[in-house]
Amino acid sequence: MTSQFRSVDSPHPPVERTLPDLAAYLGLPWTCTDGDATITGIGQDSRLVSAGEVYAALPGANHHGADFAGEAAARGAIAAISDRPCAELPTFVVADPRRILGPLASWIYGEPSRHLDIFGVTGTNGKTSTSYLLSAGLSGANIENGLITGITVRGPQGAHPAVRTTPEAGELQRTLAALRTHGARAVAMEVSSHALALHRVEGTRFRVGIFTNLSADHLDFHRDLDDYFSTKAELFSPERSEAAVVAVDDDYGKRLTATLDIPYSTFSTQNPAADFYADHIRADEHGTSFVVHGAGRSATVELKLLGAHQADNALGAIAALARLGTDLDAAIAGMESLDCVPGRMQRIDAGQPFLAFVDYMHNTAGQKRQFPYLRSLTTGKVIAVIGATGDRDPGKRAPLGMTAGLFADTVIVTDESPFSESAAALRRDIATGARTARHAEVIVQPGRADAIGLATTLARPGDVVVVAGRGHDPVQTFGTTTHVFDDRDELRHAIQQHPALQRLR
Repeated sequence: MTSQFRSVDSPHPPVERTLPDLAAYLGLPWTCTDGDATITGIGQDSRLVSAGEVYAALPGANHHGADFAGEAAARGAIAAISDRPCAELPTFVVADPRRILGPLASWIYGEPSRHLDIFGVTGTNGKTSTSYLLSAGLSGANIENGLITGITVRGPQGAHPAVRTTPEAGELQRTLAALRTHGARAVAMEVSSHALALHRVEGTRFRVGIFTNLSADHLDFHRDLDDYFSTKAELFSPERSEAAVVAVDDDYGKRLTATLDIPYSTFSTQNPAADFYADHIRADEHGTSFVVHGAGRSATVELKLLGAHQADNALGAIAALARLGTDLDAAIAGMESLDCVPGRMQRIDAGQPFLAFVDYMHNTAGQKRQFPYLRSLTTGKVIAVIGATGDRDPGKRAPLGMTAGLFADTVIVTDESPFSESAAALRRDIATGARTARHAEVIVQPGRADAIGLATTLARPGDVVVVAGRGHDPVQTFGTTTHVFDDRDELRHAIQQHPALQRLR
């Protein structure tokens, strides 16, 4: 995808780098007679490489980047870096190009993270909301900032939809450089376990790393939960982060603090001994409020964001901003102005006599936080639309169904994005888990639009409908076919067809 930063605001390196300079940086010989060209950047997508850039030809799961070096050369690439020679371009051959791509890109773009206060947020749940709250807090304190999440990448120069939770290494350094060029002083960004394992954040220096929580997820990628935790913990090494802020309400947070070699603060909604502690938490259909105690003061926080879990997210953001000496009153005011995080317990209101939400809850830990909140909003029924994404950890499908079956009154099992898997098999796994709970009515409805329509048809005044699992995702993928599908738009459309609203017309 061509990003706004790349197509409009691609920064030229603030320090001129040439190919002989690159050879010296890598400790490799350079014998090209016409090889003194100035490097304008680095990229690993052959379709997006610009004139003067170095093409990073990386090995992939299905193809090798070297196979596309001709396209990169045609677009103006002046050299390649790879683990094999590229016939069409002079090539710097290194053993592991993916591992060195981040530091190399940082060097090419003038080490932008050294000139920005970067907050890196990792954990299983809460990364996106915490990042949004950090950005809102920075804005409230009049600190120009950028935001890098799985939803959007934005800064003073504009915004564009995100391709992945954490950008690839070269794109990340390009983005940080663009943010710096356009006046950002700080950046709030999600750091996924995939990004850490695949070296996407190598070469990035974080002022503060934030740990939200950890529970079973992504076990299709990681060997086991310990491997998942160890990967997350890499963010908090002295080589990457100057300081840490750690949630200590689960065992993994406590385990992390016991191993840290950098200054850190703790935060908790359960333990008053934490450096930052929240109590008097209240969450209703209008927002979330709590009292934060920390930094020698107490303050009431009234968020527009929905769900008690947002107190945890805001508390982590407050603790992180406090480490940099940010004006907390101004930062909290900025957080209080944040209307919503797209697809995160986002309320959809089209005048219907029941509550309706879209939420990203895609693991059992998220379900166990969100469903009690939804239950607190009604004396009627909770109707949940759920599914499972294909080509992901199959071990979490039945538990997702069972947890929904325990908390909801009606569970409508439908499709997310099956990718290469059978949609029917995915529905069967979820439905089997939901029926195991022996509590909810379980309905299998192929076709997500039909399932959402059914949920709204079943809803009565005072009920709660939640469409779960995809959040902000704007597309569905079946095999090699992708089509536009936004749960928020579909839910709104379905509500508008509800009999109660039709009678009012």
